[in-house]
Amino acid sequence: MLKPYCIPGVIEAGCDEAGRGPLAGSVFAAAVILDPKHLDEPEWQILNDSKQLTEAQRNLLRPFIEQHAMSWAVAEVTAQEIDRINILNASLLCMHRALAQLDPQPQHIVVDGNRWKPYMPADLPLEIPARTVVHGDATYLSIAAASVLAKTWRDEYMLRLHEQYPQYGWDANKGYPTAAHYAAIQQYGPTPYHRLTFNLKYEAEAKK
Repeated sequence: MLKPYCIPGVIEAGCDEAGRGPLAGSVFAAAVILDPKHLDEPEWQILNDSKQLTEAQRNLLRPFIEQHAMSWAVAEVTAQEIDRINILNASLLCMHRALAQLDPQPQHIVVDGNRWKPYMPADLPLEIPARTVVHGDATYLSIAAASVLAKTWRDEYMLRLHEQYPQYGWDANKGYPTAAHYAAIQQYGPTPYHRLTFNLKYEAEAKK
């Protein structure tokens, strides 16, 4: 079982994002505060970095997390915002947006990765202490839970977009760069959901 807390005894939120690498779609982020009363539930034993779980496991864990966390939230930053501020800033902004929805607000934040920008709640102009953790989604339960929520919410979003633009194969590739995705962009052009600052033709041109 992953570690429940980085700093025991405080209200701690874990943050993670999904969708930094795709050519299309929003980036999503989640923030989760664990409820210590529910940490004995067996589902926590299988929770891990969402990339290490099967789709069936993620879909099982999502409602469990949403029902048993003390507080959780999911946020998104659109492709247009990504193009305007770049994907790193968009990912950090997305995590801030998720944190802002939590009730209560955390006293400490643990973040997957090695980059962070100070987070200050709107009604409390005081930076909340945070710690970045490389492979944090395989270290702390709250980050792993955020990883699952961000991934499953984004996948659902991409399935909805697939209904509008089936030719890009987003039901399978979820907007990530694949040969078929690049070929579809070359044939049909970009959609309003493509990230225009990403190199949308690189793979197609490289194969010529």
